[in-house]
Amino acid sequence: MLATILTCEAIVIALAIPVAVAVLGVDGAVAGAVCGGLAGLCVVLAGLLRFGWAVPAGGVLQVLIIATGFMVPTMFFLGALFGALWVTAIWLGRKAENAGAR
Repeated sequence: MLATILTCEAIVIALAIPVAVAVLGVDGAVAGAVCGGLAGLCVVLAGLLRFGWAVPAGGVLQVLIIATGFMVPTMFFLGALFGALWVTAIWLGRKAENAGAR
């Protein structure tokens, strides 16, 4: 479930690049570097979720994506939404593990 969240998040943040450039007048290089870098990091981290350090790293990534709201204000809301999905997926995963352990 976490990999799906990160993959969808990569798509959303990549789509924020043209919004930042065309609508908000952000420099294309800055928007591409920030949003493109975070989108790429989402995809890479989705593939590395089998390692224990990747889940907390995903939490840090959620905070960074919320911070892109300073460039594209809508990302405050979308980043918080994906952050809530991230926390919910972790909670449901732990709940399922505990149910399976019984």
